[in-house]
Amino acid sequence: MILQAILANKPAGYIAVPQEMRVSAVIAVLAEKHIGAVLVVGPQDDLVGILSERDVVRSLSVRAAATLYLTAADLMTPNPATASRATTVEEAMELMTNGRFRHLPVLEDGRLIGLVSIGDVVKARIDHQKYEVETLRTYVAGGV
Repeated sequence: MILQAILANKPAGYIAVPQEMRVSAVIAVLAEKHIGAVLVVGPQDDLVGILSERDVVRSLSVRAAATLYLTAADLMTPNPATASRATTVEEAMELMTNGRFRHLPVLEDGRLIGLVSIGDVVKARIDHQKYEVETLRTYVAGGV
């Protein structure tokens, strides 16, 4: 299974914020959309980073309320790992596990087309395994 299949089953698009947006506004976006991370884009809507709830919490622990006045660019992880539509679910899981992150931007020809979360990837993996189990059960039941 590849990430294209996951993207096809999600609403089109992604949530992104400009790099100059204040962290206080980014927090509002995260809360309003019920998401754990936003993509940070430059002037041409090019991916420049990713900013997660964890990034905000870590900054709050060090800078306290001053965090709210920083920009997305100040806290984001620049140049995040990315994938393509053709990346397999297994490859995505390995990237996320080894990199210790939960969100993976998906690019096509250098252009941002979506975002998959660890939840999306795990769900796809479970659904695929259920399908394989049912296929094997049908095969065994038909062969008896």
